[in-house]
Amino acid sequence: MPYAAQHLAQAPTRAEVDRLPGATVLEFGTPWCGHCQRAQPLIEQALRDRTDMAHIKVEDGPGQRLGRSFGVKLWPTLVLLRDGQELARVVRPQDALTMEQLLGADRPAPG
Repeated sequence: MPYAAQHLAQAPTRAEVDRLPGATVLEFGTPWCGHCQRAQPLIEQALRDRTDMAHIKVEDGPGQRLGRSFGVKLWPTLVLLRDGQELARVVRPQDALTMEQLLGADRPAPG
């Protein structure tokens, strides 16, 4: 499940996110957000072949606890997790390099 085109009908709880196994990209945004819409081709391209990584798209907004627990202020915000722990994040990605750097944070440093 490398790329999720739709937001979840119901966001997971923070406890559920903290228990996620392996690598996961949590994407916070809304379907009507212009920044989110513009970023989708970049996100889809970056995740296209990443079968080793889950992608969870969470609709964010006032009163949405999961986004607040991650300190989300702007959309889209993508948070890379490994076994529920945050490794890196990017806000409003503008290019493929930014997405590569985010997803590369899950790989061990060479040497």
